[in-house]
Amino acid sequence: MNAAITIIVPGFDVAEYAAEALDSLRAQTRGDWMAILVDDASTDATGALFAEAAASDPRFRVVRHPERRGLSTARNTGVDLVETPYLGFLDADDVLTPTALERLAGALDETGSDFAVGAYVRLRPDATGGYAAGPVQPWVAAATDPGRRRTTIDRHPDASGNIVAWSKLSRTDFWRRAGLRFPDGRLYEDQVVAQQMYSRARRFDVVPDVVVHWRERADGSSITQGKSALPVLREYLAAMVEGLDVLEHAGHAAAVRSRVRLILAMDLPPLVDIARIHPDDAYRRALGAFARDVWARGGAHSDLDERSARIAAAALLF
Repeated sequence: MNAAITIIVPGFDVAEYAAEALDSLRAQTRGDWMAILVDDASTDATGALFAEAAASDPRFRVVRHPERRGLSTARNTGVDLVETPYLGFLDADDVLTPTALERLAGALDETGSDFAVGAYVRLRPDATGGYAAGPVQPWVAAATDPGRRRTTIDRHPDASGNIVAWSKLSRTDFWRRAGLRFPDGRLYEDQVVAQQMYSRARRFDVVPDVVVHWRERADGSSITQGKSALPVLREYLAAMVEGLDVLEHAGHAAAVRSRVRLILAMDLPPLVDIARIHPDDAYRRALGAFARDVWARGGAHSDLDERSARIAAAALLF
């Protein structure tokens, strides 16, 4: 069977999780896929696991960076090698649900849209020492439920809240035509690329199914678990601002409003909790400048609940 789908799987020192990610590809109900496994100069057994997968299944191909270059560059390495009609992403510590490719590619086969986006859930440590999948969070449901075909960001502005690369399957020619690349050397690189996708797509499909389980590592080592560090905070805030800039410059006003409301209600509160006890006043200053920027883009009209409004008011004073 000729492959129609390429899944790019970047990994750095993820040997503890990579086997499960690769098994989730093998378990797909749609089998016309290949995977490019990009070992970003791992120092553990990740490279060996990738090599073993390729040796036992011709659908896996391994590329190794001799030096660590970061997640964005690893993804771009994979994108440059794609020759199939569709491309997607899976981080090597996450898990695809069995029907993920069937549902996403099936929508694109039916509609001819530029990409399809699905729901996702957190995979959190449980009391047994393993991981358990949580519920679909409200902002994910707002972006992906109900299902839609051939929609746009102006017709469905809440889609802008789904900013992760691995929840989407795209036409490869859309990536080429739209000039999409992950920003090298940056954290939270999904944010800007997602808003570029929404802004540049002629149309996209929305699938309400959960397509990925997104792992929250028990050891706290993932990027998203390090926001108390000032450099990580600055990267996180910059990514959100740049994503808003993309939507704003493209004239998608409703999507900007939706994204502002979500940032104030979801992203800001836990950061304010950190800022209140953080030993470095620069953390509070950075968060305050960000809050004022976001607020100026329509925060006063965001219909926040009482708690979120109170937290936002505090952040404006940092």
